[in-house]
Amino acid sequence: MSRFCHSSPIAASVVSLLSFLAMLLLPFAGSTKGLRRRTKAKLRVRAAHSGRSMEAEAREILRRALEPEPAAATDLATAIRELFRPLGGVELERPERDPIREPQTSNR
Repeated sequence: MSRFCHSSPIAASVVSLLSFLAMLLLPFAGSTKGLRRRTKAKLRVRAAHSGRSMEAEAREILRRALEPEPAAATDLATAIRELFRPLGGVELERPERDPIREPQTSNR
């Protein structure tokens, strides 16, 4: 995990948060016994949205939290595309453009 902490403060925070969540969920990966009511309710809602059982959702959360981090992006645009890739893309229409005008010349 230390190799991710040096990439950026945000990445370090994300890794810390995911590690914390994994520690919380690890004992309950096969069972939801012992979870607080509020946590269990949130897990139930998330599982319902995903179409999975609560246990399957907890396993998926752990799997995603413990996946290796993707390689660091080479530039900001690539990092943004990777961040929003799971949300899908948007096709935008290109506006029509007029031809480039001839530059004005001065008569001086």
